[in-house]
Amino acid sequence: MLNIFESIALIMVIVVGSMTCLWLIHRIWPSEQRRKHNDLIGWQMSVIGTTYAVIIGFMLYAVWTNFQVADGNAGAEANSLVNVARASKGLAAEARTRIQSLVSDYVNVMITDEWPAMDRIQISPKSARIVEQLWTTVTNTETHSASQQASLSRTLAELDDMTQHRRLRLLQVTEGIPFILWTVLIVGGAIMIVSACLFGSEEFKLQFVQVFMLSVLLSLALVSIADISRPFQGAVHVTTEAFEHARETLDNMNR
Repeated sequence: MLNIFESIALIMVIVVGSMTCLWLIHRIWPSEQRRKHNDLIGWQMSVIGTTYAVIIGFMLYAVWTNFQVADGNAGAEANSLVNVARASKGLAAEARTRIQSLVSDYVNVMITDEWPAMDRIQISPKSARIVEQLWTTVTNTETHSASQQASLSRTLAELDDMTQHRRLRLLQVTEGIPFILWTVLIVGGAIMIVSACLFGSEEFKLQFVQVFMLSVLLSLALVSIADISRPFQGAVHVTTEAFEHARETLDNMNR
């Protein structure tokens, strides 16, 4: 849900804050005095670091898995939509033309309206209207032969699948990491940085570099989790590629 500039700004804020924390601790509590407690601080850092690494790893895995599910679901929605147009070929000309026209309209709305709206955590009302029109058209279609009945049944099945994928996508638009988990991630990161700053080093420049690298790594992990946690917003998001392929397929079908 973060764009590139927001991600860079957040990384810079975390790194600068970490360096400031190290400088303040160094001024208030000199390294010579802190070295007396290195055994205790080092043990605490080891336990805290291991625990926080597990939490970060789990969260990255969870948000990336959710992202892949959202991407696959969008692709399945587009595929089911194309299948609606294919299955309708066996229907009467009037119904077939109407269904294929609505399918094309839905694909165009996805690309031009729905995806930009989802980036704002909204839903385009145009897509909902087209879905209602599709259902009305398909359910009111009359059949006059066994082949038309088979085509209608297949069209209804694909439309039902498409609707289910659409409903799941709408839920995924507003899903995100709960506040309590963000609290764990942020507080845990702050504890890690402070623990690293408390360690008493004979060479301050070396500790400065170590804290800098640690803060960069933690900020990159947090920014990655924040960006991927909402699959349809931010710099890294599910694209309209599946619907663009669907539009190409529909164009080829109508030629």
